[in-house]
Amino acid sequence: MRDPLTILTDAFTSFLFGKVETTRLPVRTSTGQAQAVYLPTAAPGLGDSGVIIGREVYSGKGYIYDPFQLYGQQLPAPHWLVLGESGNGKSALEKTYVLRQLRFKDRQVVVLDAQGEDGVGEWNLIAQELGITPIRLDPTAALDMGIRLNPLDPSITTTGQLALLRTIIEVAMGHGLDERSGFALKVAHAYVNETIVERQPVLTDIVEQLRHPEPESAEAMNVAIDDVRAWGLDVALVLDRLVDGDLRGMFDGPTTVGIDLDAPLIVFDLSHIDRNSIAMPILMAIVGVWLEHTWIRPDRKKRIFLVEEAWHIINSPFVAQLFQRLLKFGRRLGLSFVAVVHHLSDVVDGAAAKEAAAILKMASTRTIYAQKADEARATGRVLGLPRWAVEIIPTLTPGIAVWDVNGNVQVVKHLITETERPLVFTDRAMTESSVDATDQLLGDDALRAADLEAEERAAYMEQQMNGPSSSRSGVA
Repeated sequence: MRDPLTILTDAFTSFLFGKVETTRLPVRTSTGQAQAVYLPTAAPGLGDSGVIIGREVYSGKGYIYDPFQLYGQQLPAPHWLVLGESGNGKSALEKTYVLRQLRFKDRQVVVLDAQGEDGVGEWNLIAQELGITPIRLDPTAALDMGIRLNPLDPSITTTGQLALLRTIIEVAMGHGLDERSGFALKVAHAYVNETIVERQPVLTDIVEQLRHPEPESAEAMNVAIDDVRAWGLDVALVLDRLVDGDLRGMFDGPTTVGIDLDAPLIVFDLSHIDRNSIAMPILMAIVGVWLEHTWIRPDRKKRIFLVEEAWHIINSPFVAQLFQRLLKFGRRLGLSFVAVVHHLSDVVDGAAAKEAAAILKMASTRTIYAQKADEARATGRVLGLPRWAVEIIPTLTPGIAVWDVNGNVQVVKHLITETERPLVFTDRAMTESSVDATDQLLGDDALRAADLEAEERAAYMEQQMNGPSSSRSGVA
């Protein structure tokens, strides 16, 4: 029984606004259709400890990533693969990431800088800003007392030296050493290390010993001295290229004194080396082993090893095997390996497909910038990306990427501060792509512009999808 006051109130409301429905008839529907009544919610982020990258496109939340903070809980390995066409923001991401990591006192970074303009590498501006002198490996400058790295440096173990020599030779020859050639190299290396004690042994000593082996080397295996000389001939010819060929001067002398391995940032400038020549993977191998034995130490520092044009590593079976061993230091000694590659097909279809797959498996973080549709589908298959992520990769604009952090997939807008911008956007980067306006704005204007773009991007991407799906990370 309704009280008179309620009846009077309802009558007056109906007179002013019309009849008000207070009850609804039940509706029968499917669970798929019923999802539309729930507001979209963003998937959980990666936490609030580490380096800020930018903003999640779907939710507008800040996106923070740090492999050292996430390791063990959300990441099985601290290694990172960055993919995408030129001009979409890979370079800007790498540089700001390094600059922000170096704000932590226990961070140290090595960069293999394979690109550049005007005679200097792409990281030259950042190195200058931090008061760092890049280690410029240049065959021409090396002849005039330039930088040298000695593969036989005493700081490298004897086993490491021999492994490095084998890798150099196998990369240059394009195939593995047979038993006879391997034996000739081993005895020459052993003799040089035993007899030269007053100075650093150098590659010239190995070449000379291969050309003129000692009788004791032959007697140890009960073979003729001429056989040992013949077995080592091809090895001597390959090493002679480092001594007196197009790579002369960089590796055929004692390691240059004064290379500061304690600096927060170490840049190896490889921009003077032809990126398409066999010299580049040889350089990668030498630098990789040299760093393994001289830079990585159990001192509780967190180290980042960033490699531009990393397909030179992953596409060579011998260099890839060497770097696989280096990547294993990630867990034991706190090393995060960052590989930057334009196309995944550059490596998965190459000569080192097996080794490439092993390295890709170690990379628990994958960042994918815009790619063509065919390339995006191939990338999605190899990396196991969800369908919605594969579909939007070709539509991404510069500065926006799909991030897959051990299965947590987000679309992230990379934001850059005004202080970083002149260091990040070199002339080369500016000619490759137009910088998005939101990257150049500051303060509230930048935030409002980024929020508007995030909303528009989220609406567009939602239209491209085939309805809601519980398997998506980024929108549930």
